[in-house]
Amino acid sequence: MPEQINSHKFACIVARFLDDKLAKDITILNISNVSSLADYFVIATGDSTPHVKALMETVKDKVKAQFTRLPIRQENDLKNRWNLIDYGDVVVHILHKEERETYAIEKFWSHAYSVLEDEWREASKEYSEYQK
Repeated sequence: MPEQINSHKFACIVARFLDDKLAKDITILNISNVSSLADYFVIATGDSTPHVKALMETVKDKVKAQFTRLPIRQENDLKNRWNLIDYGDVVVHILHKEERETYAIEKFWSHAYSVLEDEWREASKEYSEYQK
């Protein structure tokens, strides 16, 4: 039976999955107090178009395998340089560096609370592929 977790832990685990696949500049924003869209945004950067695609596939595959959850919806641009995976309570944004700078999601949601890296790493450590 799949583990049931809250949205904070789920966002932290998604960040860990991205980190294990070398995503850059991973940010988790708690938007629950400022929006009804979701509880959390997980935002990450890929180094190249294939890396962005690989990160998206990794998140979908690992979330499905670990939690039997499928995205409510997903979107991407035609060149696959920006991907959005919507799990309802957590929305994952995976972008190429230029698109991340253009969309400036963190600036738009600057009134949201950022989950510190140490916090999400601690909350998701048992999900790392590279436990020490």
